Amino acid sequence: MSRPTGRVLTLLELLQSGGTRTVAELAERLGVEGRTVRRYVDQLLDLDVPVESVRGRYGGYRLSPGYRLPPLMFGDDEALAVLLGLLAGRRSALTAAQRTANETASAKIRRVLPRHLAARLDALADALHFTERPGEPDTPDAAVLLSVADAALHRRPLSIRYTDRAGRRTERTLHAYGIVAHAGRWYVTGKDEGLGEDRTFRLDRITDPRVLPGSFVPPPDGPDPARRVLSGFASAAYEHEVVLRIHGTEEQIRARLPVSVAHVEEYDRAEADGAERWFRVEVHVERLDWLPGVLATLDRPFAVDRPEELREAVVALADRLTASARRV
Repeated sequence: MSRPTGRVLTLLELLQSGGTRTVAELAERLGVEGRTVRRYVDQLLDLDVPVESVRGRYGGYRLSPGYRLPPLMFGDDEALAVLLGLLAGRRSALTAAQRTANETASAKIRRVLPRHLAARLDALADALHFTERPGEPDTPDAAVLLSVADAALHRRPLSIRYTDRAGRRTERTLHAYGIVAHAGRWYVTGKDEGLGEDRTFRLDRITDPRVLPGSFVPPPDGPDPARRVLSGFASAAYEHEVVLRIHGTEEQIRARLPVSVAHVEEYDRAEADGAERWFRVEVHVERLDWLPGVLATLDRPFAVDRPEELREAVVALADRLTASARRV
């Protein structure tokens, strides 16, 4: 490709990024004079690319609003970033159609990469391994995802059919606050109008979403959708309800017991000792066996209010550690 042709394509890429570009700015980016920029614009017009001339103090050139270029133009770094995203996406629980789309999109972009960059990307793909294998596909249907997103964006009530983990199917009216991707799954959080309470739903369990007439106003304050989802995990019903008292800072507690695991509430500030104070920590879990180790690594004073089984498990762990420390 000759250098002038390469500059014409660079000019097209600059205009494709949006906005009005002045002649001086384009000349500087292309390393040419202003009259050469005008000649390059004429070449784009000859190719039926609708470049508009904007007059005035802040005038210059721009693409016609609403015009979509047939090809996407990526720089080396942009193409590599897209391919890395597609490569990382393969660890997700994709459906067969999504896996095929991932592979064909990767192949199309790879074909236009410079040879040296494509070779380096191949080396990365061969060397890259993940610690977790994807489970059964639980990604939502694209139509469901887009319908829920549209309802959340425009604050429209949404009718859905939902299948819970026990297999029960119900019809609900949802005021969706937002969509959250967490740990390989997609969730929507919002107000369930039938219950009058905030709820979180897995998108892969939603079918037949229908936007209803009217609109709603989301809560003016409170946590954002991501924090609502994580807090919902921490307060969900499980086999054991654990209540702890831990002395330290909230940051120290959250380092081992994040928002998705524990609800943390500060006791009376009047009892605070500097930056550290006592917190009430509530955790809902199916099993207790992992908690003693977490509390040990927390390395902060704590007390177990309930259940008694956890207190016994902590004592048993302490005895084992003491015996190991004294073993010659």
